[in-house]
Amino acid sequence: MSLLVVGLSHRSAPVSVLERASLSADAQAKLLQDTLASEPAVEAAVLATCNRIELYADVDKFHAGVAELSTLLAQHCGVGLDELTPYLYVHYEDRAVHHLFSVACGLDSMVVGEGQILGQIKDGLARGQELHTAGRLLNDLFQQALRVGKRAHSETGIDRAGQSLVTFGLQQLSDGAEVADWAKGKRVLVIGAGSMSSLAAATVARAGAAEIAVANRTLTRAERLAEILGSGGTGVVARAVAMEEVRGELSYADLVISCTGATGLVLTAEAVEEAAGERRIALLDLAMPRDIDAAVHRLAGVRLVDIESLAEAAADAPMAADVEAVRAIVSDEVAAFGAAQRAAHITPTVVALRTMAAGVVAGEIARLDGRLPDLDDKQRAEITQTVRRVVDKLLHAPTVRVKQLASEPGGAGYADALRELFDLDPQTVAAVSRADLTELTDLKTADVKFADLKIGDLQITDVKNRGQA
Repeated sequence: MSLLVVGLSHRSAPVSVLERASLSADAQAKLLQDTLASEPAVEAAVLATCNRIELYADVDKFHAGVAELSTLLAQHCGVGLDELTPYLYVHYEDRAVHHLFSVACGLDSMVVGEGQILGQIKDGLARGQELHTAGRLLNDLFQQALRVGKRAHSETGIDRAGQSLVTFGLQQLSDGAEVADWAKGKRVLVIGAGSMSSLAAATVARAGAAEIAVANRTLTRAERLAEILGSGGTGVVARAVAMEEVRGELSYADLVISCTGATGLVLTAEAVEEAAGERRIALLDLAMPRDIDAAVHRLAGVRLVDIESLAEAAADAPMAADVEAVRAIVSDEVAAFGAAQRAAHITPTVVALRTMAAGVVAGEIARLDGRLPDLDDKQRAEITQTVRRVVDKLLHAPTVRVKQLASEPGGAGYADALRELFDLDPQTVAAVSRADLTELTDLKTADVKFADLKIGDLQITDVKNRGQA
């Protein structure tokens, strides 16, 4: 395993840099394709949220990988490499695993403990799978990260350490009042119909908003979200509007929540000032880059909470004692993941050894047929089965033990030792490494029997009764 992550987040870079470095969906796809086309990387996945961009890759060279991934990230973010480099962080192998697991648990979020990051990790995995850039390592990594995040939320009180950005932002706007009391009866304009906007709309609907207008560049998506909100049993009146109608809707809204993928401003200070008039209006900008002009802060009667102000407020938020429990979970899961990956590394060598032994048995049985041609089928089958059992028993303990040893730190050399001791064909081992071994039993404890091997194409069969597949 040579896992490498290069990225930047709200912890390493100011909001002004994060705004400029944001990646659209198309840019993410192109970044993944270009990363896979580069020499050091054989797998790639992107984790992109409103406050982080991270590029994960399986590389064969560390220094070349860091240079290539950093360059590609800068190219596709549209920020010069010299300007971006001071804000980039790099994690490698176990540290990279530890980082992603911490992110999945909400430990690295702007609001500690928020659970929305799990959906974003899931999206990153789905994108890598769809584009065929995520192979075995990154599939295993991201899927395990999702399980670790769910475990942290179910086994600890990390949820009490913080809330989603939506809830946290609404709390900032309510100035200490209960969000449900503050939002009750309000007319809300939601701009955008993506995952964050949908979460925001559902949150204010549950909080008692009287009316929600949903605006989106694709009107059908706005209509779908409005339909879901209206049928959710909250009593809110929801309707969809075209983006061209946003300026007019501003005149009626008490609260505006915006989170789009636009590269420019959606609401200017002039438009907000004209719509607000003598009214008080609250705005929550969850987009990166920002949707609402920062100059709105200076307008009388207008309150704007954006990613930058949320970052400042979150820095002062108290940390729950449960954070330590989550950190312990992360440490345990990182160790388990590393052990599983190391054990998986030796499996092709073990399968190649079993294949070679099966070939020796087949050759000796064929030679026996030539020497004892009068054996009947029953006798031949009994002799064959006896020889297979003898060889199987001789190899069973060493192969199980070598898998256990290989799962420990520094155990990678056991595969090399096996190949050297038994003079295994490197091409056979490589062929097994490339094969899809998802049908193998648990790599840490299970053993491959001769009956499981089909000589020639290394097909693995009949594993249903030999542990967890």
